[in-house]
Order: sequence, then C-alpha cells, then structure tokens
Amino acid sequence: MEIQVVTSGGRLDAYLAEHLEDLSRSRIQTLIRGNHITLNDKPAKPRDCLQMGDLIQVVIPEAVPLEHVAQEIPMDILYEDDELIVIHKPPGMVVHPAAGNPDGTVVNALLHHCRGKLSGIGGVERPGIVHRLDKDTSGCLVVAKSDAAHRGLVEQFSERETMQKIYLAVTRGEPKPSKDTIFTNIGRHPVNRQKMAVLNPPGGKAAITDYEVKARDASTGTALLLCHLHTGRTHQIRVHLHHKGVPIVGDPIYGKSCKEPGLPNRLMLHAWRLSFVHPISREKVAFEAPIPSEFIPWTDSVL
Repeated sequence: MEIQVVTSGGRLDAYLAEHLEDLSRSRIQTLIRGNHITLNDKPAKPRDCLQMGDLIQVVIPEAVPLEHVAQEIPMDILYEDDELIVIHKPPGMVVHPAAGNPDGTVVNALLHHCRGKLSGIGGVERPGIVHRLDKDTSGCLVVAKSDAAHRGLVEQFSERETMQKIYLAVTRGEPKPSKDTIFTNIGRHPVNRQKMAVLNPPGGKAAITDYEVKARDASTGTALLLCHLHTGRTHQIRVHLHHKGVPIVGDPIYGKSCKEPGLPNRLMLHAWRLSFVHPISREKVAFEAPIPSEFIPWTDSVL
C-alpha cells in the first residue's frame, strides 16, 4: 500500500501507527527492520522525520505458518475472557520461544489452552505477547487473544496513564532514603551487551521507578521494597536497584548468583499487582498474583 504524507515533522513509525489501525507501533518497527517499509523508494528507519508530500510504501508479508508447538503446561489463570487472559507466571518460565528456550514457554502453554486463538499483531514469534517478565521474575502477565485487545493494551503500556504495575522486591541492603523516585536513562551496557545499564543522556531511554521500603530483616541485611513502574525498560527495577547499591536477592546478572545462607535461591522479584482499562469493555480492571512463599518472611506482617 502507498501512503502520501499530509503533515510534516513527525516520526515515521508514529505516523504509520496513527494511520494504520491494524498495526501496533512495535509491529511497524518490525516491518521497518525487515525492509518491508520504504520512504521515497529508500529503506526506512523508525525515526525518519516526515515531510509533506513524502511517499511511504508498506508491504505486509504473507503470514508464516506458526511453528511453535502447543504444549499442555499447567497455568495459574487469574482472569480470562474472549479478548485477553491474565496469568500468574512462575519463576523459571520464559515468556516466548527464543534461542536456548525453544519450548516450555508461556506461548507454548497458551497455544494449547487458547486453541491457537492469540493475537497475531506481534508476529508469529510472539503471538499475543504485549509485555514481558524476565524468566526468573514471577507474577501478573496479560496476553492478548484478539488483535483489538492487543492494540489497546500496547497503547496503554506505551502511554502509562491507565496502566499500573506494582512489584515486590527483596534487596541486599536498604536504599536511602527509604522512599524515593529513581529517574535515569537506561540502555544497553556499553561493554557487556547482555546487560542493561544506567546511561548519561542522550544515551538510553528515560526510566522511572518509585520505591518504598516496607520491611527489614536485620539478620540477613535485606529489605522488602514496593516498586511502582512508570516506564517499562528491560530489567528496569533490577538496574535501578543495583544503581542504588541494593541489588535484588538472587539476581545473577546485577547481584550475586550464588546461594547465600538464609536467603531464597531465586530472583526475589514479583509482579504483584497489575491494573489497566480493559481494551474492549473500557472498564478498569485489577489483578493480584498470590505472593510466593519465598517472600512470606518479609511480607507476612506488612502486606
């Protein structure tokens, strides 16, 4: 399809997201990376600045048969309707297949449970996936079953006005002050590309995390934090708390990977509460993933 630009000054990916209602901005960026979108007959980039009269050509590739295997894997379902499903993801489970994790993922489990009825906007690699939780993070995960729900959820995750994500984290040490907002830029580590890091602007992207200390354990030198994400950068809470000098217990990337006496042998990060506006009914909905047993010594008297 061809699109004639009628305004100037905007980004290419944002302009297309506004004019192509069936495609999310992330899907558009994927098409750009795959050279399926050109600007004035030249390969396009997401940040290309548009001028009036520019010609955008978009080629939607034919659907590729889904190769992921539907697997009967037990899931803790918090909510489900025809448009979306919210699950309590356990620690150790990958969200979608990738190198090193070809199956046994949330996507494999959902393909079986939903009989393949998952949104296709995210492409065949990530059907229905609108956000992620790290492999070793537990808690609330929402997945889109329809394309309309996918678009609505992606928009909310991007704008953050109606989406609220509350996490529980157990840290080594206690941050000072006990209640604060961390506002930095986060991007790929300049040396270790497997890690994220706090970067000086203009590097990285803005990342905002509110935290509050809710409990302390003097015997282990740890603290329980309530964290509210205002943005959704990769490893955001883990990077921010490491930056504050209080890495999360059990974090093999930003903390200590070895088992410590008296401490749980897992990443102590849990996506506790998730709320948003239902993309179809427009009702405010809220979900809470049960607090894992490993957190009880810290949460028992305060939550």
